[in-house]
Amino acid sequence: MISVCLVDDQNLVRQGVRSLLDLAEDIRVVAECADGAQAVQDIPRVKPDVVLLDLRMPNMSGLEVLQALSARNELPPTIILTTFDDDQLVLQGLKAGARGYLLKDVSLEQLVEAVRTVAGGGSLVAPMVTQRLMAGVARMQNSFTSLEQPDPLTERETEILRLLSGGYSNKEIANSLKVAEGTVKNHVSNILSKLGVRDRTRAVLKALEMGIV
Repeated sequence: MISVCLVDDQNLVRQGVRSLLDLAEDIRVVAECADGAQAVQDIPRVKPDVVLLDLRMPNMSGLEVLQALSARNELPPTIILTTFDDDQLVLQGLKAGARGYLLKDVSLEQLVEAVRTVAGGGSLVAPMVTQRLMAGVARMQNSFTSLEQPDPLTERETEILRLLSGGYSNKEIANSLKVAEGTVKNHVSNILSKLGVRDRTRAVLKALEMGIV
């Protein structure tokens, strides 16, 4: 069972998302937070498998929630809930540690698949990237803490990075390439080191920025 925490100041949004997730047999909403301050307090206590997080909230924004929990190393896999006009904020959220983003009018299938993907260690960056987001990546590239000219990736590392960009977990990549999961983990560590980034999401963003994927 995948446990989920919903963080959104709009009660109707929380109700709508909860009603969709209730239709999935393997997902359970274990907590709801109406603002960022409550989220920072409740998430470390509840320890959900996945957080669905609105970025635009009064008092304490979703971005501040990401930053606060990341600083304390208490950020669970998190999906940003957003609208079309939040591109720059989404990029800041991804940079702060979110695993991906979904539009608030998401379908049941997309929502459930996204929660399962992120709970399994995957990310949602590349499949949902838009032209506007890509433009945002280009504008923000100088703010990423990474090497200007990373070491070249091997053919296998490039292949794995492309699979990471598709949101696949280490286990799924291992099954696809018919190698051990530990081998994939080693490749991912090498990719992060060569790109000069700290995590998978930043690796995917860096790859998008460089045109690798």
